[in-house]
Amino acid sequence: MKLSSQAIQDGKRIDPVYAFCRLEQTEMTLSDNISPDLSWSDVPAGTLSFAVVVHDPDAPSVADDVNQTDKVIPEDFPRADFYHLLIWDIPKEVTELPKGALSNGIVNRGKSDDYLKQGSSTDLQGAKLGVNDYTAWFKGDESMQGNYFSYDGPCPPFNDERVHRYYFTVYALSVETLNLTEKAVTGPQLLSAIKPYVLGQATLVGTYTLNARLA
Repeated sequence: MKLSSQAIQDGKRIDPVYAFCRLEQTEMTLSDNISPDLSWSDVPAGTLSFAVVVHDPDAPSVADDVNQTDKVIPEDFPRADFYHLLIWDIPKEVTELPKGALSNGIVNRGKSDDYLKQGSSTDLQGAKLGVNDYTAWFKGDESMQGNYFSYDGPCPPFNDERVHRYYFTVYALSVETLNLTEKAVTGPQLLSAIKPYVLGQATLVGTYTLNARLA
């Protein structure tokens, strides 16, 4: 399979328009949070649906020192996955996600699970959305907590000494629907569910940092 994008260039820095946060001068602020375009080709025979996952494997495994002005997160600090998008049951006829199809900005308390039904793309309305990890990140924040379905872009800690990598991966699946019944499917749950059905996959990797010294 091949995955391409006008927005995400493999190995290159992600434009802040596709991020949750950006740098203004040296200060972190909220950004445009537009979902990037993705398109795929060379689909394996027998494909009945697609899933797309966006994740950052470089998130600090412990968040105690995140975004603390008097702290630094060393480059070799233990890391964990942070999921930014989970979408599956994309019909086999659909081979692209247009720019802005999965996010056109930040929604306080998160986009709903029927976000796709509110859009103009009838091709995607049969697809399903899981919760990204801003759901857990904002837990306890009275102004932001909620279930964050669909896409929300990068916002790595501004005090992190590591440039984060963002993996945009499309999976071709041999099943039309995964029949996931959970209300809020997480990254590990989706990856476990698709594992028996993966016929092929393709990935683009973008990078992003809010550390003014590294940027």
